[in-house]
Amino acid sequence: MGEVRCVAPVGDVTGEGAVWSAAEGCLYWVDINRFLVHRMDGAGAVLSWHFGEPATALALTDRPGTLLAALGSRLILWTPADDGRRQIGHGLPGAPAVRFNDGRPDPLGRFVVGTMANNVGPDGEGLDAAPGLGKLYVLTADGTLAELQAGIGIANTVCWSPDARTFYFADTLANELRAHDFDPATGAIGAARPFLAGHARGLPDGSAVDAEGCVWNARYGGACLLRIAPDGTVERVVEMPCGNVTTCTFGGADLRTLYVTTARGGDGPSERLAGSVFALDAPAPGLPERVFRLG
Repeated sequence: MGEVRCVAPVGDVTGEGAVWSAAEGCLYWVDINRFLVHRMDGAGAVLSWHFGEPATALALTDRPGTLLAALGSRLILWTPADDGRRQIGHGLPGAPAVRFNDGRPDPLGRFVVGTMANNVGPDGEGLDAAPGLGKLYVLTADGTLAELQAGIGIANTVCWSPDARTFYFADTLANELRAHDFDPATGAIGAARPFLAGHARGLPDGSAVDAEGCVWNARYGGACLLRIAPDGTVERVVEMPCGNVTTCTFGGADLRTLYVTTARGGDGPSERLAGSVFALDAPAPGLPERVFRLG
């Protein structure tokens, strides 16, 4: 394991949604509370785009130069080159009381995305969020948004095992990471079973899976990343230089660089770089980013 290094000191209020574009050799991520999407190229230069509501998650698509972006109340197709934006589907039922949160394409090319009670005000200010309002949805290319689960606190961690037969999901408020059987032929998701629950270091936020099948889980409030083996045991703890660690993704030419987003925290020297993107050299490469299939 290499040292944790700061690669983008952008001061995000809530950095999230990291996605590596191999075609562009760059990293995309969001700042939920500032309604921003960032892009960092191979030289470390950062560009940012502003949206009219929280930007929460991103995904590559099978259309070159086009990303799927989850905003607070809707899903859009976005082309960074000309900043073109086009809504897909009919928007999130129940918004603005609820908003989209974490999401990723599944092995069938659909977009699986979770929601939560809206904790972001119209000017980006933090709000109290009621528990139990979150749901898990799946979006298909025709814009249909189908409900998969309900009764979730904060939906986070949307990722799959290397053989695509296990789906990992987290409810942050419950401090639970869960595993589900997944049928890569039909996309059917089985019942939840415990994967890692009640861990003392913070709460589960976003995750990524490496080629050895280990889940890298960002711990919000825990100042660390956990590398969790497929049997649910914590294989290692990676200490981070700030408390609120939000999500991660693998990038670089060999997918051995783990990029980690963070959110602003408290005061003091340990939080000086909170809200930055960090990077570290991982012991195993990650899996290539899946794409949302528009056809």
